[in-house]
Parts: sequence; C-alpha cells; structure tokens
Amino acid sequence: MSFMQRLPSGLALLAAALWWGSLTVTGFVTVPLLFTHLPSPALAGNMAAKLFTAQTWIALGCGLLLIMLARGRGSKAKMDWAGGAIAFIAGGMLLALLSEFAVAPRIVARDNLKLWHSVGSGMYLLQWVCAGVTLWRIRSAGPS
Repeated sequence: MSFMQRLPSGLALLAAALWWGSLTVTGFVTVPLLFTHLPSPALAGNMAAKLFTAQTWIALGCGLLLIMLARGRGSKAKMDWAGGAIAFIAGGMLLALLSEFAVAPRIVARDNLKLWHSVGSGMYLLQWVCAGVTLWRIRSAGPS
C-alpha cells in the first residue's frame, strides 16, 4: 500500500488520538492540578473554563476532520466506516457543543452550581468515552 493510500487512515488515527488524548490530559490531569496548586478555587475555575473552551475547539476540529476522512473519495459516505465510529464522532461533537454553549455559561454564572457542574462532568466523561470508542474502532479497522 502506498503512502497516499495510507494517508487518510493515518490522519484519522492521529485525529482520534489527539481528541481522546487532549480530553484525558485536560480533564483528568491539568484541571485537577489547577485546583490543587492555584491559590483559590475561583482562580482555578476561571482557568479551567478557558481550558475547557480550548478543548471544545480541539474536539470539533478533530471531529470534523474525522467526518471528512470518513466520507472518502466520491460522493457516497461510508456509514460503516471504522466499525460505526461515525455515531460516536457525532455524539462526542454534540456533547462538546452542549457543554460549551449550554452548560458552561450556567457554571460560570454560578447558577445551581452543583447541578450544572455534575451535568458538565457527566457530559465530559461521555465525550471522553465517545472519543475513546472512536479511537479504538479506527485503530481496529486498520488501513482502509
């Protein structure tokens, strides 16, 4: 298989790995460290909000690239691409958008903070699962 034939599957694997890896590092390493080492929870929360916004754009960029690669050449979409990863890509992207534009503003406004923080954390975890399943399925599908 030539380099040009392997390029789409390699890019898909890279995009899925970037998406899952960035979610992992941001949500499970960096943000907890902010709350441990910054002088106040308010300061840590403000920085965490900025990191989660950046993470949303990474998720959307990786998701869009994966969808474009899933389409392949020609006009017919490959709906079974990478063992059904498309549904997880779309779900993860939707979760990222909802977290950023529906949940995050309520957390920042401190509107029922415990509830919205729990909802946001759950959605982040679900997005992490979607990205992980996407990565697993793309890796398992191998070169296309």
